[in-house]
Amino acid sequence: MAKVYMYVVDRDFGFAPNPFHGFCTLATCKPRIRNVAAPDDWVIGMGGKKLKATGRCVFAMKVTHVVTYNEYWTNPDYNDKKPIPNGSKRIMLGDNIYSQQENNQWKQAHSHHSYPDGSTNIHNLTRDTKSNKVLISKHFYYFGRAAPIVPDLLLARLGFRNAIGHRTFPLAEAREMLSWLDQEFLYQQNQLIANPFNFDKGITHYSVENNRITVIK
Repeated sequence: MAKVYMYVVDRDFGFAPNPFHGFCTLATCKPRIRNVAAPDDWVIGMGGKKLKATGRCVFAMKVTHVVTYNEYWTNPDYNDKKPIPNGSKRIMLGDNIYSQQENNQWKQAHSHHSYPDGSTNIHNLTRDTKSNKVLISKHFYYFGRAAPIVPDLLLARLGFRNAIGHRTFPLAEAREMLSWLDQEFLYQQNQLIANPFNFDKGITHYSVENNRITVIK
């Protein structure tokens, strides 16, 4: 039976999730969700205090494909998701950053999750690769900084409150909220409705080691 996974988005750069190039993808962070989510499940990211967006929906994606890191890396359909250090901002935020070598060692591309000089951030790599799965959606709503307020009654009926970690709901329990999304935003499906909350911060690198963002320009 399909499920809905909901969590609070602390940082919204356009990296996790990555809403660019026609797909919404979750390829890093949230390994517990990535490890269990399957096609037809939903992942919903709600705003919180750090984004000053409590009660607002940052994104909602229906999982349409699940692939491994190596499948993501080698499939030319997802080449635009590979970061290029001197590319556009959207390209630099690419989340297609991991591949597993023949010796089973992981390779991390120069990216938002590497160190600024492009060297491997082992702390991010260790956390990200706790799941080898990438969630891909061709049926999504990405609102970014235009995140709409979800009616309090919907959240109350669902029983969702902002907290650490994620909540899992049977699809039937979340159907009212999903219907609200479809009815209110049908013609904005599969679009970048607005840039991510933190998109204008410059070239950034995040490290889970100290939960810190480094801005290099």
